[in-house]
Amino acid sequence: MTKKIEIGAEVSGGFQFVKVSNEQAFPAWAEMSKVVDYFHDTMIPYEDKKEDIQAALDYIFSGDAGRGGFLMLVEKDQKLVGALLMQRTGMSGYIPENILLFVTISPELRGLGVGRKLIEHCINECDGDVKLHVEYDNPAKRLYERIGFENKYADMRFSK
Repeated sequence: MTKKIEIGAEVSGGFQFVKVSNEQAFPAWAEMSKVVDYFHDTMIPYEDKKEDIQAALDYIFSGDAGRGGFLMLVEKDQKLVGALLMQRTGMSGYIPENILLFVTISPELRGLGVGRKLIEHCINECDGDVKLHVEYDNPAKRLYERIGFENKYADMRFSK
């Protein structure tokens, strides 16, 4: 089933979406190291290591064939209050073209609809299907389901 999401959805309250498509496009209020720290600090207790967040940013900005994606920032009053990293997988079909790798909103702004608008806006920004990984106990799982994400497969891993 194809979901129709309003393109160019605006968030009331003075929030702006800022798309960052290369390393030189970071606004002054959100340099790359600050974005890495922001993802790490605001995703607690589901945070990833800073090195992994940096590696994901390097991947989307690399310019290598089969790689890519984008970073969408949420700004209010020249302050970073949300971020989403969408990574191209280089695949299609059984592995979706995109993976929503990281998404976070400042804790004091959660529950206001900013995260939903950010995710919907970013889904419209990319070509192809989108997948994401979410812990079963993450409260954001309900939001993802309301947006239209479905639990298709169990994610099983063999760690060495």
